[in-house]
Amino acid sequence: MLQVSTDHSLLDLDTIHGFLSTCYWSPGIARERVERAIRNSMCFGVYDIGLPRSTEPSKPSQIGFARVVTDRATYAYLCDVFVLEMHRRRGASKLLMRTIVEHPDLQGLRRFCLMTRDAHGLYSQFGFTPCADPARYMERLDRESYKRS
Repeated sequence: MLQVSTDHSLLDLDTIHGFLSTCYWSPGIARERVERAIRNSMCFGVYDIGLPRSTEPSKPSQIGFARVVTDRATYAYLCDVFVLEMHRRRGASKLLMRTIVEHPDLQGLRRFCLMTRDAHGLYSQFGFTPCADPARYMERLDRESYKRS
């Protein structure tokens, strides 16, 4: 059975860092940076409550994660979304997204953004669309940042 929780004490930092340090958007990210990002964000863990965690049998096994950077009033940025490959195709990503977009602290926002290379189909099911005016979007990108941490 799958469950989503915002309880930071359930998060499996080994699983989260293990995935993020090897995925396309944050290769090589340092564990300390992941921990700091988690401390300063709304986090959503996806758990298979039928599988105990091997290192902490009293906690459920984490199979997915998402992080939202937000002021809880006007803006949110969804990032670091993943479901471990061996647990995909069980509805975990849809359960995760439904929980995020229905969370009480994320209602009434003027703008809820994300970036994706390959999951447009998932996010469009939850109301996300391409930027209406991409020419207005600006960023300051440092592609070498994780190498210096």
